[in-house]
Amino acid sequence: MDLGIDLLTSGPHASVDAIVRMAREAEILGYGAVWTHERVLCPAGDVDQPPGPPRPLPMYYQRTFEPLDTLSFVAARTSTLQLGTSVLTAPLHHPIMMARRLATLDQFSRGRLVVGLGQGWMREEYEAAGVPFRQRGARLEDFVAALRAAWSPDPVSYDGRFYSIPLSHVDPKPFRRGGPTILVGAASPAAIDRAARIADGFNPTSMTLERLTAAINAFRICADRAGRDPDRLSIVVRAATPLTESAVGLGRPFLGGSPDQVVEDLRRLEDLAVDHVLFTNVRQPPLDEQLSLLERVKTAADRALSPDRVS
Repeated sequence: MDLGIDLLTSGPHASVDAIVRMAREAEILGYGAVWTHERVLCPAGDVDQPPGPPRPLPMYYQRTFEPLDTLSFVAARTSTLQLGTSVLTAPLHHPIMMARRLATLDQFSRGRLVVGLGQGWMREEYEAAGVPFRQRGARLEDFVAALRAAWSPDPVSYDGRFYSIPLSHVDPKPFRRGGPTILVGAASPAAIDRAARIADGFNPTSMTLERLTAAINAFRICADRAGRDPDRLSIVVRAATPLTESAVGLGRPFLGGSPDQVVEDLRRLEDLAVDHVLFTNVRQPPLDEQLSLLERVKTAADRALSPDRVS
């Protein structure tokens, strides 16, 4: 199992200097990847956030750096880290424009890009983009097909439900033939089934061990039903949990707590053949504290886990 870090692109401590420092420290510590996430809007009022009632978004999202521009900047200042998105809300973008942006970043980074996509959940972002919210799942599926078409040998064409490409040359292509690994984030049964049919891997967000196990098993069952080999598809878990200096007692979230507690949870994910876990410290402590905790997690994980790396 390999480990990654969600870069400090949101929240009160987000800054260019903090992002670059975190990426460089991650590389020195031996983390396998750094990741960014997308938040197009942070509405000022209450927002529907299932499964709870409408409420304000966390202040964390009031400042969020653009994910691909951030990774481009980081690519020039690192050499070994994979560069991932977890996730881009695909239907808010056009697949041809996104295909060119992603391929350009993949070329400049010499093939280090991992593309995490999702359908999103915030109605306000869809309204701002002029995209029907009810179509988000179908649009994600069409988006991935158009993206793969754009990355295929020229001339390319595509005729889908929402997107089309007239017979054209679309360059640059990604660094490697076929393009970067495409992960899809999903939670509902229909979304998990879609991810299993169209993606190279599954990118669930942390939940209880029981729910996470059920989601991963469902993804693999759906992949097998679609005629795909589940063992060839990556599982990348996003741990949106608090990292703390000392152990957490009753109510500790799975993949949250002290470094030793987190590593005990990682052992359980290793049993599930999870390939990669990326950490987002939702407590948002100052950068020095975050880096100290991430160093302790990596040191403990190196002692406890097998050295296999995500492909």
